[in-house]
Amino acid sequence: MSDRPRISVAAAIVTALVAIAAPGVASASTPAGSHALNAGTRLFVPPPADGSLTQALHLAESGDLSDAALITRMEATSQAVWFTDGTDAQVRSQVRTTMVEAALEHAVPVLVAYDVPGRDCAQYSAGGATDAAAYDAWISAFAAGIGNQRAVVIVEPDALGNLPSNCAGYGSSSYPFTDADRIAEISYAVDALEARPNTSVYLDGTNSAWQSVGTITQRLLEAGVQRAQGFFLNVSNYQTDAASTDYGQWISDCVAMVTDPSSWAYGLPADCASQYYPATEGDFSTWGLTTAWYAANMGSAVASTHYVVDTSRNGRGPNPMTAYAAAPYDQSASVISTLASGNWCNPPGAGLGARPTTSTGVPLLDADLWIKTPGQSDGQCDAAGGVRAWDYAAYTKPGWPTDAADQALFDPLWGENDPAAGDWFPQQALQLVRSEHS
Repeated sequence: MSDRPRISVAAAIVTALVAIAAPGVASASTPAGSHALNAGTRLFVPPPADGSLTQALHLAESGDLSDAALITRMEATSQAVWFTDGTDAQVRSQVRTTMVEAALEHAVPVLVAYDVPGRDCAQYSAGGATDAAAYDAWISAFAAGIGNQRAVVIVEPDALGNLPSNCAGYGSSSYPFTDADRIAEISYAVDALEARPNTSVYLDGTNSAWQSVGTITQRLLEAGVQRAQGFFLNVSNYQTDAASTDYGQWISDCVAMVTDPSSWAYGLPADCASQYYPATEGDFSTWGLTTAWYAANMGSAVASTHYVVDTSRNGRGPNPMTAYAAAPYDQSASVISTLASGNWCNPPGAGLGARPTTSTGVPLLDADLWIKTPGQSDGQCDAAGGVRAWDYAAYTKPGWPTDAADQALFDPLWGENDPAAGDWFPQQALQLVRSEHS
């Protein structure tokens, strides 16, 4: 290829990204007036994530026009907008700005509220409001920023999956948060957000490889899922669409059974079947056993709780990490076990999943959404954080650290120190676009 056409194509790619960054007027509109997320709803495409423009430009300038176009296409896809901190006035203004941008597209934004006290067990994405009163004020300001426009709100990923009592620091002076506080905070968020006339609110339903159906059903009910539109699944995770659809249906079935006074399971979410019994979580071929259990036990209960699924990075499913047991890596069974347990954290081999849509063809599945921003790091995934292990005597490469302290902060799966949570991860972004599910 001569320099002139290469430069012309590169310029076109950069122009496309700049166009994404500047909101424009779209031709389609979405009917408003209820909390339901209707099929055919047009979803908002936010400005490109920090780092994506730079990566696409560098790829184009180096002659890698194919990858530059793939990054551009990813950034031209509807994604959620995260709100993670700031004063009450700041979050109200930031949400309002996003609502204005969405209105220019005649589209519905997906907003993530992520400021609950003690979030992420004070680990990779530590932070959040200082206490319940501060959080209530922050979420009220968030709701005020939405106003009367149409919006989808994803309320506090991991907040119900990781209750304070599930965290290592629970009960210490450095982690003074309680389960009762957490449930009250999420419940307040439901009421504050659902008070807006056109807001669809979804609560944390974790993912199909995490909490059992009964456990998360109990937590969802305590947090007010019956006053919300429903729950969300698989945020920042990699579980398959098939697994998420089954898991979501089972949760909705369990909610129906345990809230139906005529059901034998009334008030007994711990008795609901799950991905762990009679199914075996790691063997999807057994999941029909749990589906059959619900068919035999629902009685007059009718599942009606809706859900959405994060498909931003699940196109290739979860990585079992077993490849590292073979040559040339030759890692031990204990190393593979640790890697598999940490396969939620920047795993190699991932790909973009199904593109966002509100026309899913599944009765209770309101939407496939890109909630986690693809291309952003999950955090500094390393041995020090407990999500990596590695036998450097069995396999290493020139330039890899040899000092134990440096190895503890190194990610051998990527051959580098990972970016901090939320920072752009160019290598992972390329992997995602090159391995998109089709």
